[in-house]
Amino acid sequence: MNTDQSLVLRTYADTARTAHATLTALDQLSGDGDFGDNLREGLDRVTSALDAHPDRPPYAVAASVFLDEVGGTSGPLIGLLFQELARAHEAHSDERDAWRAGIGEGLAAIQRVGEAEPGDRTMVDALVPARDALEAGSGPREVAVAALDGAHATAALRARRGRASYVGQRVIGSPDPGALGVALLFWSHARAQEEAPGELTEYLPAVPGAESPA
Repeated sequence: MNTDQSLVLRTYADTARTAHATLTALDQLSGDGDFGDNLREGLDRVTSALDAHPDRPPYAVAASVFLDEVGGTSGPLIGLLFQELARAHEAHSDERDAWRAGIGEGLAAIQRVGEAEPGDRTMVDALVPARDALEAGSGPREVAVAALDGAHATAALRARRGRASYVGQRVIGSPDPGALGVALLFWSHARAQEEAPGELTEYLPAVPGAESPA
């Protein structure tokens, strides 16, 4: 049975609220500190749009919001990911096929626009292992773990793209906020199917200056 897309997005919105302080503190180390705000507020706008347009495909709604209304570098990139997920769900009746195709095409679109490669310390480092797990036929729990492990592994990387590339060693030891924020989509997808690999707080790193998540 396919998962309710609206439930996935609403779970992701709840997740972004819980992770907000962590994502903000991570972004303050490497950028201008607005990633947590942008993700949380973008997903809050998505849930409002879902309420206002219940007949529209939910991932298409999310794509429109992130592409048109969410600022920062990451907003349009997340919009591209949702856009490809929406297209894939129109083309495939089986959810695993839709996620495999959508994440694969979304990753390709993000790399075309952002020109990031694995190891550059970006959201690509979470998306590549998630795509690989999907292509291997893994279920939501394993895909979520792959994405989260990829995000956490960016703590050992020096950024080669974006604003974080200018701060050098300061980011070493803390994961990239964009990678973690995108990985939380896969945790939310698994949670919506009651297959989450543990509690969300287990995957939120301690960051100096961040409030403890509720």
